[in-house]
Amino acid sequence: MKKITIIDGQGGKMGKAIVEQLKKQFPQQEILAVGTNSTATAAMLKAGADYGATGENPVIVAARDSDLIIGPIGIVIADSLHGEITPAMAMAVGQSHAKQLLMPVNRCNHHVIGTDQMSLNEIIALVIEEVRKCMKER
Repeated sequence: MKKITIIDGQGGKMGKAIVEQLKKQFPQQEILAVGTNSTATAAMLKAGADYGATGENPVIVAARDSDLIIGPIGIVIADSLHGEITPAMAMAVGQSHAKQLLMPVNRCNHHVIGTDQMSLNEIIALVIEEVRKCMKER
């Protein structure tokens, strides 16, 4: 079984939706929820994440030994998510050996060209499909 880590900030809405979908599709898969703040962590835990942690050090530690990291693209950009992503967090995720599924959330002055037509639900559906492919790679 792969170690899947979901990283989210702000209110944790995106992370919560991903955890819900992953638990529906892969009920036995353990999921670590790492929030950049306690509200995001709590939202992901409420959605069914098996473990949760909050802050910079949990992001760094999770990046070190995860097989798959899922989150908004801002988790690899220092000072994004309205300053919630520290340079150390962005570096840890960016340098991680884990496969990273980065969702193109066009906020916080970072805009991924070509993604304007996709809703959050469509992006999450693509993430779940990519996780399905990763699970088959075992």
